[in-house]
Amino acid sequence: MLYSFPHKLGAERICTTAWHQVEGIVAAGADVTVFTGCISRPLSGEVKVHSTLAWKKFRMPYRLTGTRRACAIHDWLVARKLADMAGQVDVVHVWPLGALRTMQVAKRLGIPTVLERPNAHTRFAYEAVQNECRRLGITMPKGHEHDFNAAVLARENQEYGLADKLLCPSDFVARTFREQGFPDLKLARHQYGFDEKLYHPSSRPRPANGGLTFLFAGGCAPRKGLHYALDAWLQSSASQDGTFLIAGGFIPGYAEVLSRQLGHPRVKRLGHRKDLPELMRQSDVLVLPSIEEGSALVTYEARGSGCVLLVSDAAGAVCQHMENALVHPAGEATELTKHMDMIHQDRNLLFKLRESSLAGAADITWNAAGRKLLQVYRASVNFK
Repeated sequence: MLYSFPHKLGAERICTTAWHQVEGIVAAGADVTVFTGCISRPLSGEVKVHSTLAWKKFRMPYRLTGTRRACAIHDWLVARKLADMAGQVDVVHVWPLGALRTMQVAKRLGIPTVLERPNAHTRFAYEAVQNECRRLGITMPKGHEHDFNAAVLARENQEYGLADKLLCPSDFVARTFREQGFPDLKLARHQYGFDEKLYHPSSRPRPANGGLTFLFAGGCAPRKGLHYALDAWLQSSASQDGTFLIAGGFIPGYAEVLSRQLGHPRVKRLGHRKDLPELMRQSDVLVLPSIEEGSALVTYEARGSGCVLLVSDAAGAVCQHMENALVHPAGEATELTKHMDMIHQDRNLLFKLRESSLAGAADITWNAAGRKLLQVYRASVNFK
């Protein structure tokens, strides 16, 4: 298979996702050739890696060319390489904004294509963020990935149409595409995962009584719903003797809107942290009331660390309400308050959810994700 990623494979955020994805599908038995803008972290195993925007020690600076132009150059180069690989590739896996030319060549060669969807349908995402910003009285920073961009939306709509399958990492993502008129046959469900070497439960049991530690981890922006989390926590009995930790940086203007909630003495702003595995092991709950998402990696990592999920149905978490997590409708702070009260007042429930979550953690590792993705590839080849 050919795996095309236009960014810095192995760097942060989606670059980490893509790196683990390649490692997972190789472990599952796929023969993978990777084309990436550049690579920030070596891959293990026998993976053929080609950098499209780097040569020896020289790297084309994304900031100089602009991300969209860099992705377009990558796409053009991969499309040319793919044309030379006719008969050697069974399936092509591409990522947004660096996929159109590659998929056009694949279609001409009769090779099935799967397009990664690390987030909800872009139109839905833009509209959801705009509505939430309007409600809060703030605006997204110019050039932010969730600041409305008509050119990006148009390009991605072209990619959606050309792909044989849209890889949806959560039921929520699939739903946003159905609502935009995409048929089920075009949507393929897969999942992300967590690194069990980094994220594992503490050997010391959590205290059976006393205040609970709630953790919010991620970019502090309206789409992640931190304002709902803080409002719900402050209204709940859990705030009386508990602690609310915030690990992540704020976009401009957002912290000012939340100044009252952030000023509470039991709310701790930690900034961007690199010790997230340990923070999760020291916390009882991960709270993520996103209004739109793909499938947040922190939800997988929290489960692997023994941290119980309190999430919205838009967080894209792999979990089941009242079985191994508590799930509320996105935007419903009142329901989230009830869930916080439930686990604060009933520690047996908290223990039950934690044990059930940990029991199923092996099903959401990156190796498990790789096996599931390999099944999607095989189904795509058979479908074609």
